[in-house]
Amino acid sequence: MLGRLVTHWPDIVGKDLADKAQPVKIRYRKVPGQKNAEAALDIAASTADATLLHYRVGLILERINQIFGEQIVTTIRFVPMAANEVPPKRRSFFKKPISPKDKAELANILENIDDDELKQRLEVLGTSILQDS
Repeated sequence: MLGRLVTHWPDIVGKDLADKAQPVKIRYRKVPGQKNAEAALDIAASTADATLLHYRVGLILERINQIFGEQIVTTIRFVPMAANEVPPKRRSFFKKPISPKDKAELANILENIDDDELKQRLEVLGTSILQDS
């Protein structure tokens, strides 16, 4: 669930705050009488950025629960992040192109995989790794 949040993070909090805060932990608790557990999301942010995000809590919760299709996350807690601690840089939308040699090598590696869905997912993963290197 946390991985899905990280993937959609700029869409959830907005591009202006996506690089200044990051989801760090999801805490679950079982509520008596309810079938599903509730979740609380911890977001690491500086004090100033946490204040800005606090004004967007309702929107953030709505967007998170829209991604998962049900109201899973019910609470957001802001965890202080040191001023000198910088969240990891988000991936650029502009990926570097893969060389024909790398494409051929990736296709050769995946050639013997029979499961089409697995093969497609591994190809996406391999392409992403090659673009980041």
